This record gives sequence, structure tokens and C-alpha cells, in this order.
Amino acid sequence: MGILRVKEILKEKGIKGKELAVKVGISETAMSNIVKGQSLPRQEVLLKIADTLNVDIRQLFNTTKGNSLLNGFVEYQNEVYRISTKKDLENLLDVITN
Repeated sequence: MGILRVKEILKEKGIKGKELAVKVGISETAMSNIVKGQSLPRQEVLLKIADTLNVDIRQLFNTTKGNSLLNGFVEYQNEVYRISTKKDLENLLDVITN
């Protein structure tokens, strides 16, 4: 498994690598190498990829600890909940269902 999930995200969003390359402003070859995990893009290219795909930059990366990544905030009924663990998510679901 590579460090980036670009190929997976492209598939989820139904976007071709060529299309992403044009929108990001890099060559099709460079994008192909990124998608295949053969090269890592510079920071500014990663930011453009995330912006173009409308994802948080963290979503471009596979987790390195072998478990699912939970990291974010949810606003529900004017209350903001921090979600970083499975327990946080379970607690929010309790709030929503009760």
C-alpha cells in the first residue's frame, strides 16, 4: 500500500487522472506517477489536488497506525462535537438518537 490514496479518491469521485492533472496544472505523466504511488508530489501540488478533489488534505493519505482515521468536528443543533475516537462518535450518536 502506498502512502497516498489519490487513486481511490479518483475512483470514488469518478474523475480521471488526466482530468485531475489538467486542473492541478501538472503533466499527465506526473499525475500518473502520483496515482500509481511512484512519486510523491510537492506540498503545493498536494494542496491543489486536495482542493480540486474537494477533500481535506489529510484524506489524501493512508493511515500509518493500522486503524481508521477519525479526526474532525461535527456541529449538531448549534453544538460542536470533536470526533477523534470511536467513543467520541458513539457519544455523538447517542446525543442524536436521544
